[in-house]
Amino acid sequence: MHFATIALIGRYQDSQLADHLRSLASLLQAAGRRVLVESETARNSGLTDLPVASYDEIGQTADLAIVVGGDGTMLGAARHLAPWAVPLAGINHGRLGFITDIALQDAHAALADLLQGRFDTEERLLLAGEVIRDGVSLYSDTALNDVVVNRAGRGSMIELRIDIDGTYMYTLRADGLIIATPTGSTAYALSASGPILYPGMQAMVIVPISPQTLSNRPIVLPDNGTLSLTVIGTGRAEHGVSVHFDMQTWSNVQPGDQIIVRRAPKTIRFIHPSGYSFFSTLRKKLDWNRLPATGHNAE
Repeated sequence: MHFATIALIGRYQDSQLADHLRSLASLLQAAGRRVLVESETARNSGLTDLPVASYDEIGQTADLAIVVGGDGTMLGAARHLAPWAVPLAGINHGRLGFITDIALQDAHAALADLLQGRFDTEERLLLAGEVIRDGVSLYSDTALNDVVVNRAGRGSMIELRIDIDGTYMYTLRADGLIIATPTGSTAYALSASGPILYPGMQAMVIVPISPQTLSNRPIVLPDNGTLSLTVIGTGRAEHGVSVHFDMQTWSNVQPGDQIIVRRAPKTIRFIHPSGYSFFSTLRKKLDWNRLPATGHNAE
């Protein structure tokens, strides 16, 4: 049997998901699967009549986690479940949905295929980062999308020294810097004019945010390198410098602190319906499929 125990995870504080989650749970139970509902999802949706489990319990017992929501919901679930290597399938109940790729209206048919073993798998890398002050690690976390260093409020630019594997790259004066995975290349990095990386690439991209010198351009680096960002100055930024690991923030970055970013030892495995295409997703989400000469869509 494929995926004997399946967890359902929904977007927090979205009570409208209750009917969709209950419908999915009924489908899974009818197929003989044990269904768990993540505890916050259960509390916000009212699905307390189904077995409720924490992320730790899901990690220890589930064979698959189905995430219903937007990419932000998937990011949170992926970070929680990475230590247990639980695969994830995403049903889009948000807006763009680059990593929650199953359309809500197609969810039942897609899950029926998954349960029959008709699916594709894909490994995505994670970043691990830490903030170091005077040789002491103050904070560490992981990120599926990106690690972002930026000024924490209004004020002048911040200044960062950037080294890769101990080799000096350059000193950047900018509003901040994004270090993104291939997964995160279609998120904040893309809006800051970074390149799109194919998900299977073993690479990361660094993208300056509004640099003072326009010649500071994005650069793609191998994922086996270690980036060191040293905060030289915070200018007149009212609230200093912050570092963000996806949705987690450390706000007490001071001049002299180092932010170390490298590939995490764990990966995330996504489950897609058979025939999934990253390029199809890009065509749909970025409207690449519209031909300007005719207005017709290319499938």
